[in-house]
Order: sequence, then structure tokens, then C-alpha cells
Amino acid sequence: MKLIAACVLLSLPALALAAGTPVDAPAEPAISAAGSLMQVFIGLVAVLLLIAGTAWVAKRLGVTQGGASSLLRVVSSASVGTRERVVVVEVGDAWLVVGVAPGSVNALMTLPKGDIQSAAAPALSGSFAARLHQMIEKRRVK
Repeated sequence: MKLIAACVLLSLPALALAAGTPVDAPAEPAISAAGSLMQVFIGLVAVLLLIAGTAWVAKRLGVTQGGASSLLRVVSSASVGTRERVVVVEVGDAWLVVGVAPGSVNALMTLPKGDIQSAAAPALSGSFAARLHQMIEKRRVK
């Protein structure tokens, strides 16, 4: 039995040749390296675009802010240097004004919880933004 199976297996290549493959049949087209590299490059670009698009949609929908605690919330922040910021953080019923630098976070003052617009209005007194706001208000009144 083993002898018959071995003879059949050894005769398969000869049977395939005798099955009628023409001698002058064209060979299969060669796979070009440039085409393969181009296909890999296009696939890579498509995946990178998909990742960038997903990140953009997540940012627009606010998915990145997941897990935000109701105990702590950043109310506002302003840059005061190249790497320094002043941040107003709401903790419970109080606002903490903190200075943030690359190696430290310092509490500057504590304020009672207030309204963002009323807190921002005095800061705009002599700035361009204040003048622009006044001009817009004058136009609305007319």
C-alpha cells in the first residue's frame, strides 16, 4: 500500500507535464518590485490618513475629554511666557489661580466661584479686544 502511494506521489509532476501545458505558453508576468513598493506605500498612506481623520473627528466631538471629573475643571488659562501659564481651576465652590511652569505648579490665589464673563471683563479694559468689543456694542445699539 505504501509503495502504491509513493509511486502516485512521485508520478504527479510527470502527470502534470503530460496534461497538456504547451511548451511555448507565455510565462506568468513577473511581479515588479516598484509595483509592490507602490502598493505598500499607498496602503501606509491610507492607514495614516485614517488615523489622522479619526483623531480629528474625536477632537471635534470632544471624545478626548472623556473621564473628566465634576470635582476638578479648568475654567481658563493664559500664556504668560514661552512655557509658563496662569490657569484658573474650579475645585468644588472655589477657583484656584495657579501658575504652571515646566518644573512646578504654584498656587497664586483662591477666589470664590464666579462667572467667567464678569471675571474677564476687567482684564479687557485698555486692550484691543476691549475696544473692539465696545465698537461692536455701539453698532448693536444703533
